[in-house]
Amino acid sequence: MVDIRVPTLGESVTEATIGQWLKREGDQVAADEPLVELETDKVSVEVNAPAAGVLSKIAAQEGETVELDALLGTIGEGDGAGANGAGDEGGGINAASDTPSAAAAPGGAGEVKASEEADGEEVEITAPSSGESVSEADIGEWLVKVGDYVKVDDPVVSLETDKAAVDVPAPVSGVLKEIKAEEGATVSVGDVLGIITSGEAAGESKPQETAKPKADNQTQTDLSTLSPAPRRIVEQNGLDASQIAGSGRGGRVTKGDALAALEGVGSQPAKAKAPAPSAPRELGEREERVKMSRLRQTIAKRLKESQDIAAQLTTFNDVDMTAVMSVRSQYKELFEKKHGVKLGFMGFFVKAAIQALREVPEVNAEIDGTDIIYKNHYDIGIAVGTEKGLVVPVVRDADQKGLAEIEKEIGDYGRRARDGDLKLEEMQGGTFTITNGGVYGSLMSTPILNMPQSGILGMHRIEKRPIAVGDEIKIRPMMYLALSYDHRIVDGKGAVTFLVRIKENLEDPQRLLLDL
Repeated sequence: MVDIRVPTLGESVTEATIGQWLKREGDQVAADEPLVELETDKVSVEVNAPAAGVLSKIAAQEGETVELDALLGTIGEGDGAGANGAGDEGGGINAASDTPSAAAAPGGAGEVKASEEADGEEVEITAPSSGESVSEADIGEWLVKVGDYVKVDDPVVSLETDKAAVDVPAPVSGVLKEIKAEEGATVSVGDVLGIITSGEAAGESKPQETAKPKADNQTQTDLSTLSPAPRRIVEQNGLDASQIAGSGRGGRVTKGDALAALEGVGSQPAKAKAPAPSAPRELGEREERVKMSRLRQTIAKRLKESQDIAAQLTTFNDVDMTAVMSVRSQYKELFEKKHGVKLGFMGFFVKAAIQALREVPEVNAEIDGTDIIYKNHYDIGIAVGTEKGLVVPVVRDADQKGLAEIEKEIGDYGRRARDGDLKLEEMQGGTFTITNGGVYGSLMSTPILNMPQSGILGMHRIEKRPIAVGDEIKIRPMMYLALSYDHRIVDGKGAVTFLVRIKENLEDPQRLLLDL
């Protein structure tokens, strides 16, 4: 047996959500064949089979949140049962749903599949395993009522754990006879949640389906193709699944796509129900309480961990951009004609930062336990904003590259980041980060460290301001610079010196050519 485990997902990424299994239990798989898609707050990642064989067990279901090195499933020897489940008679696999049958008994010859239950038989809905180290869950919401008709594999109840929200499907088609665990109750793995009376005769006309207009039926059809994580977001917030563009494999809608659609809806003014003329307006009508998404919880957790671990401090300076803007204006056409890329500001900042890092090496270092690791290479991370969040691809060995090569690489990273085509290895191993809030109009900020790095440079918008030049007042294009640093390893003198060197190199770009 060979374990399938969660791989390393990039710096500061410690967990992911199971997006979609591409294979089913009993399927034959080849070595390096994609098995399952993982979704993080940055990218979607396919996990490949570590060996050839049969997918004998799926340990983490779609929608679950898993940590690094968590067990996803196992691969065993054999030829497999085939995609159509022809060999399921000895394996306890439901041919209709490809999940272990609720009524199947171990053995083979005498087992009964859920789809073959006798009409009128009562079948229990039990709490499934929600992943390693998760032994209990809360009943989040019952999706059907007692007396409602459900089809096999229809979601009937939602469970919430500290890692993920999981929909529990109906083990058979029939009528929900009884709810054993009410909303808000805490249940353990294997507890009975409810009872379904199997059979079609009990009620084929589901009230919700007959009452819905045709337009809603189309949305419901689209919902059925979603994996549990994005489906829950769509259902809870009343989104139209057919209007969400999918960025996943084969156009599949991911959790990030659903969250992006939700943010778009949230930016529109809410239509509040007008109170009766004689009734006073209640405060609750002007407020809305929405549960924080798991993605946002993860982002908040990591940012707080960065502040908790490092002794973060920010120092500021400003830089006169006249010289850089003059060089750029004078040579931009010739530069683009020769190198095939526009001459921007980021190349100058990368080069200036490298010169400063050489003089103040502790800003390019990191702490590992009681040791300090000084980096004699300069892999500069460039923060890129996308619709799904901020990603930081790395320009490796930037000290060995010219302006044209740096600008080309940054431009390529920016395009692929917005298209969701960055690779994990392209976002790992940075020694220092530069972030440009000026593209959004920021005048000044205090960026948070990208752990385990010890420094991050914040650029801001260029704004014409009056400054003293000699004994005269001049109007110059000025930019505020911010350096956030880890005070455990970088002293105030080093941080200030670092920013002064960047200021000097940008205000006199010839210093970069002369290596001063």
